[in-house]
Amino acid sequence: MPKFVTIGYGDRAGYNRLTAALREVAHAHDEKLRRDGALMGIAGPPVQLRNPDATGLETTDGAFMSSSLPVAGFAVIEAADMAQAVRLLSLTPCAVAHGVVEIWPLQEP
Repeated sequence: MPKFVTIGYGDRAGYNRLTAALREVAHAHDEKLRRDGALMGIAGPPVQLRNPDATGLETTDGAFMSSSLPVAGFAVIEAADMAQAVRLLSLTPCAVAHGVVEIWPLQEP
């Protein structure tokens, strides 16, 4: 089955706008995705890695890209196609808490 990488963006202000009932629905939905095999996690501090021409490793703390919302978490899910992936992620906390979820299909090399 195809795999998809997801990136959830959201902030505490958007999360706090949700009713307690909708928060519970969103977290229960994430838990179901985990039980069904999704690999999910909250984003920690990033490190950029470079090794130009394999001549020397360079690392820099911090994200390479920026957005108006911080990265909140990542997941790898399986779905039959993009439409199903969208349906599976439609109730995740970032999607309902005034954030956004990017869905990237993983293509085998």
